[in-house]
Amino acid sequence: MVEQSGHSSDHGLVAPVDHAEAARLAGAAGRLLMELRRGVGTELSPEQARHEGDRRSHEFLSRSISELFPEDGLLSEEGADSALRLGRRRVWVVDPLDGTREFGEAERTDWAVHVALAVDGWAVVGAVALPARDMVLSTELPPAPPAPVDRPLRVLVSRTRPPASAERLAALLGGVTVPMGSAGAKAMAVVLGDADVYFHAGGQYEWDSAAPVAVAARAGLHVSRVDGSALRYNQPNPWLPDLLVCRADIAGEVLAALQRCL
Repeated sequence: MVEQSGHSSDHGLVAPVDHAEAARLAGAAGRLLMELRRGVGTELSPEQARHEGDRRSHEFLSRSISELFPEDGLLSEEGADSALRLGRRRVWVVDPLDGTREFGEAERTDWAVHVALAVDGWAVVGAVALPARDMVLSTELPPAPPAPVDRPLRVLVSRTRPPASAERLAALLGGVTVPMGSAGAKAMAVVLGDADVYFHAGGQYEWDSAAPVAVAARAGLHVSRVDGSALRYNQPNPWLPDLLVCRADIAGEVLAALQRCL
C-alpha cells in the first residue's frame, strides 16, 4: 500500500471500493461546487458562495460517507469533531472546500475538494478534485511519478502569505517560488509535474493534507513533515502544522536545505 517515509500498512482494512468511492465523492462534491459557483455575481455574492460552498459540500460528503461506511469515523473541517473517531481504525478525513478564497474568485482554478481515508493513523486512500480543471487525482488510478525537467526547481508558496522561509529554500535550491492557492492545488501541481516542491510550515490541520498526501505518496512522491518524520492522522488534536511534498529524487536535498532555512 501507500508508503510514507518508509512506513506502510493498511492491515487489510482497505478495499478497492474505498479508493473508488473517495474519487467518486470528491468528483461529485466538485460538481456541486461548480454549479454553485456559476451563481456568483447573479444569485450570490462571492462571500455567500464561499459560505454555501463550505456548507453544502460538507453536508453532501458527511452524509454520503456516513451512509456508505457507517462503521467508520469522520473528521471534516466543517463538522463538529467527536472523540469517537479516536476509537476507530478507519477514519475519513475531509476538506469539503480547500481554498475557499480562490473558490469565490471566478477566474481561479487553484481550489480543491479533499476526501481521504486514514487507517491506523496512515493516509492510505485519497482523492483530490480540482473541479475548475475538471480533474480528480486519486489513489484509485494514481498518476505516474513526475519526471525531472531541465529548469530551475519550482517551489510552491501561498499566493497571499508567502513565508520568508520559502524564499530562502528556493534560493538554497537554486530555484524559484511560484504562488498558488489551496494546499490541494499545490500538492497536485507537484504530482502533475508542474512544480517540484510544496513545503508548508505556517500551520495546517489534518484535513488540509490527508488526501493530497495519500495521492502524492501513491504517485511515488516523497511526503513527510519538514523534519523528514512521518505524517500521522486521526490524532486527538488534528493540528498538523507542517508538510513537505516533493519529487523523490530531490527529497534528500530539499530536507537538508529545510534544516538550514527553518
